[in-house]
Amino acid sequence: MWLRFPIPMSAPSRKSAMSDSPSPARNSQQARLQLKKFGYAFDEEGVLRKIDPATETVQEAYSYDFTAENYRHYRNVIKQIPEIAYDLLEKSGLSRTRIPFDEASERSTIIFSQPSRLQKSKKLLVLTQGCGLVSEGQSQRSLIIYNSLDHGSQISYVRRAQQLGYDLLVTNANDCTRFCIENRNATNAKNVEERFLEHSKYVWENIVMPSDPESVALVAHSYGSRLILDLVDRFSAFFRERVFAIAFTDANMGSPQAKNRDYLCEVSCDWVASQLPLDTPISHLSHSIRKVSAGHPQHEGTSRSAIDSIIRFIEDKCEQRRNQ
Repeated sequence: MWLRFPIPMSAPSRKSAMSDSPSPARNSQQARLQLKKFGYAFDEEGVLRKIDPATETVQEAYSYDFTAENYRHYRNVIKQIPEIAYDLLEKSGLSRTRIPFDEASERSTIIFSQPSRLQKSKKLLVLTQGCGLVSEGQSQRSLIIYNSLDHGSQISYVRRAQQLGYDLLVTNANDCTRFCIENRNATNAKNVEERFLEHSKYVWENIVMPSDPESVALVAHSYGSRLILDLVDRFSAFFRERVFAIAFTDANMGSPQAKNRDYLCEVSCDWVASQLPLDTPISHLSHSIRKVSAGHPQHEGTSRSAIDSIIRFIEDKCEQRRNQ
């Protein structure tokens, strides 16, 4: 069953949309209080619903009616999502770590892991989101708003990985506005991409590789695939020795370097947006990463829709590794 997430067709002016807009919440409790002020709350199933601000009576699910006023609510709601998602990760047993290690909080970002200090993991799963208005623990904010916290966050992957005995690392390249690298005040696309790459490289050099994991699997959505290709190019030897499975969801990446192409074709698969049933082959050209249907026609829904197939793919690859 396909997920629902209406997309705003047009937006009012920035001045209109952002007037009286509150700052992002500093913690989950503050975020939920802000949502109540706007007339919204998550119910026990994680569905965002309208409420009566006076009685807090739960009403219908959140909807978008394409008015300037509702757009302001939409933007305000979006700002409250990160801390709620972070809280879900922590309640699931993951711990926050600020990076770079030697930077002040206002010049650093947050990643999540379980255990808090990774060390010689038997099996490690690394989750990487796409770019845009998402942070660690989230795959798409629109899915959280229009469907549920479970549909739009990475909690489903976290829980499945925990059940299967994986240690976990959730990265956060999108928070690079607070990530301290050279030329951090620049805003052009080239420098934004450099920030994403720097975050990913820092995590790998200072957390993943020093922890000396026995085996590693990756799940990367959209632009996160480019970060993975960059890491494969930088740390080819480590990947070939330790990384046994890479699952992309609607990847946004170029062609792998020739030296790594055969390796990536062997360990990777890309679940792409399609109206075809889940796992229907889309393309499997020679010397290219295999593409199959994610069972969902929209980019935002691919990670959630393909989770069962992706977990099965990772476990099959893990079994192959054990039998080598």
